[in-house]
Amino acid sequence: MLGSEVARDAAGRVLAAPPTLGAGRLVCIDGPTGSGKTTLADALAQVVPGTTLVHTDDLLHGWRGLAGLAASVESLLTPLGAGDAGRWTRWDWHASAWAETNVVEPGGLLVLEGVGCWSPAIADLVGLLVWVEADSDVRLERGVARDGEAMREHLVRWRVDETALHARLRTREHADLVVSTD
Repeated sequence: MLGSEVARDAAGRVLAAPPTLGAGRLVCIDGPTGSGKTTLADALAQVVPGTTLVHTDDLLHGWRGLAGLAASVESLLTPLGAGDAGRWTRWDWHASAWAETNVVEPGGLLVLEGVGCWSPAIADLVGLLVWVEADSDVRLERGVARDGEAMREHLVRWRVDETALHARLRTREHADLVVSTD
């Protein structure tokens, strides 16, 4: 799947470029569900010690929350861009409610990972946009293996929303790095 080679390449690219998030740097790892975004994000965090990693799954207001995600991401990143701490509130999937608020200190490397983490509204704050992709059937089977057969129906519905979002924003076209995990 994704090795540390891709993570080292991404780290090298973003760290060689000027800061874009105040004094810090931002990598967005976007792409469809089951493509390998989390694996790459974890590898990148291993390559760059002290990396802050935020998963957009934690910023979603449930299965239909993709429409409001861009506003949550922008709310987190805008203060960081100004050199102040950013904040985000975690969605508790089991309780179907918002949970604790988390603080992200300015500076360093922030990796924002997940479907819809990039949007034109934050493009000027992004040092590197990575698009991760895989064959549709492979992605669905990975998602079911990860989340369980009972989640298949949710995953199938989710794919409709993510496909529409990515098409509307043309996320892949904006990517600095495209990674296939087939």
